[in-house]
Amino acid sequence: MVHTIRDKAKLLARVRRIHGQTAALETLLDSGTDCAGILQQIAAIRGAVNGLMVAVIEGHLTDHIVEEPELAQRQHDLELVLQVIKPYMK
Repeated sequence: MVHTIRDKAKLLARVRRIHGQTAALETLLDSGTDCAGILQQIAAIRGAVNGLMVAVIEGHLTDHIVEEPELAQRQHDLELVLQVIKPYMK
């Protein structure tokens, strides 16, 4: 995927933030933090993962659907992204 190579640094930065957030969640759970703090951290992680998903989907749609000259390839790429989005949204 061209867009994941082009946006590699930005995407890896997001992944590293998510890693830090999950490590913080583990620390909260180990330390016996109240559930409100744990829930807040889980919500932050979910928001970060959703942001990562949006960034990758945006690149995919732009590179593989909008800018793809072949109709058959565009349809194939759209089907691929829909296969991922549908279960993710449940």
